[in-house]
Amino acid sequence: MIRVRTFSLAAALLVLGAGSGGLAAEPQGQDEDFKEVFDLIRAHLAGAKDADLDRTAVQSLVAALSPRVSLLTNNIATPAPEEGPMVSRATVLENGIAYLRLTRIEDGLAAKIRQTCAQLAGTNQLGGVILDLRYATGNDYPAAAAAADLFLSKERPLLDWGNGVVRSKQKSDAIRMPVAVLVNHETAGGAEALAAVLRETAAGLLLGSQTAGQAMIAQEYPLKNGQRLRIATAPIQLGDGSALSSQGVKPDITVEVTPQDERVYYADAFKDISRSNLSTGAGLALTNQGSANSRTNRRPRLNEAELVRERRDGFLPEAEVPAGRQAELDKPLIQDPVLARALDVLKGLAVVRRQRS
Repeated sequence: MIRVRTFSLAAALLVLGAGSGGLAAEPQGQDEDFKEVFDLIRAHLAGAKDADLDRTAVQSLVAALSPRVSLLTNNIATPAPEEGPMVSRATVLENGIAYLRLTRIEDGLAAKIRQTCAQLAGTNQLGGVILDLRYATGNDYPAAAAAADLFLSKERPLLDWGNGVVRSKQKSDAIRMPVAVLVNHETAGGAEALAAVLRETAAGLLLGSQTAGQAMIAQEYPLKNGQRLRIATAPIQLGDGSALSSQGVKPDITVEVTPQDERVYYADAFKDISRSNLSTGAGLALTNQGSANSRTNRRPRLNEAELVRERRDGFLPEAEVPAGRQAELDKPLIQDPVLARALDVLKGLAVVRRQRS
């Protein structure tokens, strides 16, 4: 079965080339090089079997080309992913900033965002919106375009996922507030497209870390063993014609946090991770050093929050706390670096808007 082995080793060599930035620089002589490697392995590799070589080659090839290529299985023993609401958390943070955590990009998301914002605005005067797309997934690109359309009042191109460019609609009821979008390495697929569209249309500012790079047009092909091979056939394109890269979407403001710490902050934004853990793990990019989380070097706040910080850290005697402000001392401070940075940005924009009005 030399033909089977030839495929296996050729694929393995292709993987080696892909892992080093491409195949050999000089195309001449590749057949001779392969035959030499093949003959040596066939002659000297103890216990080598055709099935093992094929399996290794396929797994390595798919892994090297991920996320543009992936294997999907119908294994019924594997539990289905837990389903939950598309907007899993919604609240109003300080200074009237609405916080919406999106978990999945799918049909109906736009209506849910509009409904949630209306509910929050019914009892609060909102000054901005934070869309948390960290860990958000889904490949519904029409839903991503519809969600982005909420924040645009004029008609303009949004996304093209292979069926032509979809445009926003001119409207008078657009959500016209500053928008901060939180992303990380696990923001994938439609969530990446939504974040990129909001940035490209100047509707939102992206904060966090680079996304997963899984926004793409894919085709699935059935395999004889019941699995399906998903292959990216074309990239998703933004309204300006630029393609979303498999390297992911780079945020406007980078706030790097270790994956372990970010999971903790995502579960509880007010949790105070120990200073020793922060010093060895969660760190910010050089441009974000003013946003550190230690009590002695917290990010700058506006008056009330700064007052709370000074009092809590013991720098402000209790007697100096103005009347009516003591209740601020009981409010926990947000420790999540990405969320805290987004709050600072939106509060700063609110100050600028008030001064210009």
